[in-house]
Amino acid sequence: MIDQRIKELGDWRGKILSRIRTLIKQADPKVLEEWKWRGVPVWSHEGLICTGETYKNVVKMTFAKGAALEDPSRLFNSSLEGNTRRAIDIREGEKIDAKALKALIRAAVALNASRAQGRG
Repeated sequence: MIDQRIKELGDWRGKILSRIRTLIKQADPKVLEEWKWRGVPVWSHEGLICTGETYKNVVKMTFAKGAALEDPSRLFNSSLEGNTRRAIDIREGEKIDAKALKALIRAAVALNASRAQGRG
């Protein structure tokens, strides 16, 4: 369904969503992809990592536990006021810092794993 969504978009948003998807899979080859909430791509590994929402003017990556993640490259630029989530809004023509994004994804996976171990 994510493939279909990328194809349906057919514009810069589809290209960004495809790029994000590739980077997530490179950062975590064991990531689980799902299609939830009536059309939102979701990536998880021992818990939710992030979503990939598409809007008219932005592709939004919302990290479920973003507020708990170190963000030395300052990728988070949206939903900064919350106690839990953080988001990255990507607009047409903006470049994605692949190295920094993969590091953030790995940090989210590590946080999920550490919290999962704490439940055991």
